[in-house]
Amino acid sequence: MSAPEESRQARPQALDGWTPWPAEMADLYRRAGYWRGETLGRLLRERAARHPDRIALVSGDRRLSYGELDRRADRLAAGLLHLGLRPGDRVVVQLPNIAEFFEVCFALFRLGALPVLALPAHRRAEIAYFCEHTEAVAYVIADRDGGFDYRALASQIRRDVGTLRHVLVAGEPGEHTALSSLDREPVELPEPAAGDVAFFQLSGGSTGVPKLIPRTHDDYLYSVRASAEICGLDEGSVYLAVLPVAHNFTLSSPGSLGVLHAGGRVVLCRRPSPDEALPWIERERVTMTALVPPLASVWLEAARAARHDLSSLKVLQVGGARLPAEVARRVGPALGCKVQQVFGMAEGLVNYTRLDDPDAIALETQGRPISPHDEVRVVDDDDRDVEPGQVGHLLTRGPYTIRGYYRADAHNEKAFTRDGFYRTGDLVRRTREGYLVVEGRAKDQINRGGEKIAAEEVENHVLAHPAVRDAALVAMPDAHLGERSCAFLVARGQPPPAREINAFLRERGVAQFKVPDRIEWLDALPTTSVGKVDKKALRRWIADRLAQGARA
Repeated sequence: MSAPEESRQARPQALDGWTPWPAEMADLYRRAGYWRGETLGRLLRERAARHPDRIALVSGDRRLSYGELDRRADRLAAGLLHLGLRPGDRVVVQLPNIAEFFEVCFALFRLGALPVLALPAHRRAEIAYFCEHTEAVAYVIADRDGGFDYRALASQIRRDVGTLRHVLVAGEPGEHTALSSLDREPVELPEPAAGDVAFFQLSGGSTGVPKLIPRTHDDYLYSVRASAEICGLDEGSVYLAVLPVAHNFTLSSPGSLGVLHAGGRVVLCRRPSPDEALPWIERERVTMTALVPPLASVWLEAARAARHDLSSLKVLQVGGARLPAEVARRVGPALGCKVQQVFGMAEGLVNYTRLDDPDAIALETQGRPISPHDEVRVVDDDDRDVEPGQVGHLLTRGPYTIRGYYRADAHNEKAFTRDGFYRTGDLVRRTREGYLVVEGRAKDQINRGGEKIAAEEVENHVLAHPAVRDAALVAMPDAHLGERSCAFLVARGQPPPAREINAFLRERGVAQFKVPDRIEWLDALPTTSVGKVDKKALRRWIADRLAQGARA
């Protein structure tokens, strides 16, 4: 139920550990019309009032209209309130691409509780941290997905995290609470302030586990609206979500929320393989979908032999890592649609190639920013601006780029400049037209097909093995994924088999994509002149070995 109109402009909540925009910049963004005092819960409410019977979500055999999704969010919000959840409570949401993801998120938006959007691939190490760091009171899961039983994981987490009172399960609940049991008659709820934090996303992370990214209703909805406009979405748009819906790319670039904003239809696909996804394109007359580069290559190969009618597809977005120009050129001939490159981050800044850009830009750059007020700097190691065309570190601030991670003061001192620019960790060059070309990562991070791996986090887990004395994780080139991970280890005696190390990491709850793809044992790790591990030398060594045809 909606609250009085004046609640839209209510004073933002005082959330411990959140860094708001400076008052003068917030005023600027409001005057410019970027921040309109709207909330995510109201987004659905208004679309449902406008076209209640139009299909909003397709999830397996379920087809939910805007009106049905709106009513489900109201009834679930009432059930969560009855369960004891209150505005400001944090709730870790770990759901695959199913309708319940949107039902839960919109219910929490209505209630003013804050979703923490975990990914299906996360395991005990990450989920325990998210719950502890946010003092989460509830954890929402599917019963099983991809052969993994999330209920068993939830039981472990609940024993270990004192604040966690509820585990809510989409499907068979086991010892937990069925999400379907929370259906209640709607109650009147005060609408959160648009300047409030609405939810938390996760950083790719260059050190340790992912950092938490606080997004407000105002800033996120601006990104959604502007993205939908840039991408030409309208009521006839049909978006196929094949990447995890909690990813910023799939959620808002323009993603599912952009399509719902435009009044279109979101089709949820559980697996990104072309065998599962291509039939959905034919069946639902999909007009847009989004992939990471490795998947795009797989789809292009599959499309050559596919017998499905893909003629409805107008745009294939590719993001998460740089798309090689030679692959981009194959999209049109193979799929009969335009390719749109997207380069963005959950911390804020999103760049798009425009749909009317010439091929020289659309195929060879990663786009330009959404907003006229996106401030972008490309600097050298001493934070001095470089000339257009030169490679440098990307810094940015703007109306939808955060000013700090949640409860991370020490990290924020390094990740943000004193005047509020976010250090993205990307190496880019900027063309004279203002488009960005991504040249790599300055941070110690591995981009495994769009999944970001923080080397330090994995190293810390490996070092817990009694046979390992020293460890360094680096990226190694891979034709399919762009990068895979190679762990260089120093043993305390006889090195154990690689399978023992990998089993050890899985037992510690490390996500599968973070388990090293290759392990090399050394007598000692190379060091620089100041005694630091020389990871450049390790990356060069493994790249040379692979180039010489050594078996990975």
